[in-house]
Amino acid sequence: MKSFGGPAIFLDRNDINTDEIIPAKYLTEISKNALKPHLLEDLMVNGQDFAVTAEQIAEAQVVVSRANFGCGSSREHAVWAFEVNGIDVIIAQSFARIFRQNMFNCGILAIELEEKEIDKLFAIPEKVTLAIDVEAGIIVAHTSETATPPVQCSFKLNEFDRQLVTAGGWLHFADSNF
Repeated sequence: MKSFGGPAIFLDRNDINTDEIIPAKYLTEISKNALKPHLLEDLMVNGQDFAVTAEQIAEAQVVVSRANFGCGSSREHAVWAFEVNGIDVIIAQSFARIFRQNMFNCGILAIELEEKEIDKLFAIPEKVTLAIDVEAGIIVAHTSETATPPVQCSFKLNEFDRQLVTAGGWLHFADSNF
């Protein structure tokens, strides 16, 4: 079974849309790999460019954000940009419906948490690594700071989404079930 979790990037904003995830000018690219260096390049947080380095994105495996993540266009390119960068978990208060389903179809875990749970994750003061147990529906957030106790959150997935994501996406699920 696929494992989920790792270092996290925090995007403290609602309504992050697909054009901010991967700008439309790159939609003519013919490979997922061509999207890799452009993930989040047009993202604005608090009226300023989101200052994340290519190194931080390369290290990240999880994104934590606020409500309505992935709104905008229904294109799959936004999900592919995360996939090709090795980010296999996005945690938010809510997702745009089609974006969320595209995530599961690609084997990327979409976790919805209540606002108070998201706030607990954003309140952690250090670099955060998240361990995610899909079967148990538990997220444990650790930091390098030993004085900071781990933060734990619970989540629920429906059975089909759990099967899709643990199989590695729709194609792998279909190959093993049909």
